[in-house]
Amino acid sequence: MGTKINELVKEVRRTITFDNLLNKQIAIDAFNTIYQFLAIIRQRDGTPLKDYNGNITSHLSGLFYRTINFLEHSIKPIYVFDGIPSELKMETIKERRRIKEDAKNKMIKAQEEGDYREAKKYAQMTSKLDTTMIEESKKLLKYLGIPIVDATSEGEAQSAFLVENGDAWACASQDYDTLLFGGERLIRNFAVSRSKKLKNTTVTLDIEYISLSKFLENLHITREQLVEMGILIGTDFYPGIKGIGQHKALELIRKHGSLDNIINNQVKVGNIEIQVDRSTIEQIKEIFLYPNIKKDYPKITWEKSKYEKVEELLIEQHNFSRQRVENAIERLKKQNSSKTQVSLDSFFKKN
Repeated sequence: MGTKINELVKEVRRTITFDNLLNKQIAIDAFNTIYQFLAIIRQRDGTPLKDYNGNITSHLSGLFYRTINFLEHSIKPIYVFDGIPSELKMETIKERRRIKEDAKNKMIKAQEEGDYREAKKYAQMTSKLDTTMIEESKKLLKYLGIPIVDATSEGEAQSAFLVENGDAWACASQDYDTLLFGGERLIRNFAVSRSKKLKNTTVTLDIEYISLSKFLENLHITREQLVEMGILIGTDFYPGIKGIGQHKALELIRKHGSLDNIINNQVKVGNIEIQVDRSTIEQIKEIFLYPNIKKDYPKITWEKSKYEKVEELLIEQHNFSRQRVENAIERLKKQNSSKTQVSLDSFFKKN
């Protein structure tokens, strides 16, 4: 989820391709990515992929094939896993669970009625990520030789620090909260350009690149003001103020300078005065501006893939197609390490 600022990034958002990211180290929001796989990699009736023992394997399938795709294109992925969430996020987590339970009931009803299109729609909202899935995901990535970083708390904050520390070039996540956490470069839709059905329309999802510094410069605000806008709009840590969307929040912050001034001046939206507990404001600003991150994470290195271990995990333990797995591994083995470097310094300086 995260803070809704999709309309505000339009002017600085740029479309790029995998070639633009050749030899770049990308810190990937692991939970965000795995949830995507659990949502979209499903069977006709909406149920996730499973092995012969009934264990869900959608996450492993997505991680395996997409990670190989990155490596084939000479992109260096780093997967960053969430740690313990902030207490302020608990209400958001509870609400997500409620939504999933409601969607599950609607999915079951649709399945019983034989409406598989409706069932699949609701099924995509029921995804749950448990400890076993997380550990198996890490195991697969380690077998592929991919570095993993376990965040103390929020994965987006840890990813932003990897970029700041020079161990990653950009953060990859669907959540705009990455920008509030200080991620200088954000990549969204981080996969080969693909199509997605929205109602009766099919749209192409291109890879998006957003520069935080360009974004703030375009809006004429500071990162702290962006965080205060997030409080007005709503974040995972605070529901926001009713009646205030992204454009209204920008207008208020530009006019009054800070959330503190808005409260002191008793600014109203409609006929209702904007009120936010000051201690809550400080807690949320602390989360974004001074996040709980791990500074002593292991050295970031890419190891040689353990192909036998990959095959054992996917084929022997989870009944993946031997031919498909072996074909994918062959693609990886034949990766052209001498691929010509594409110079994009001028592109990113301009954008």
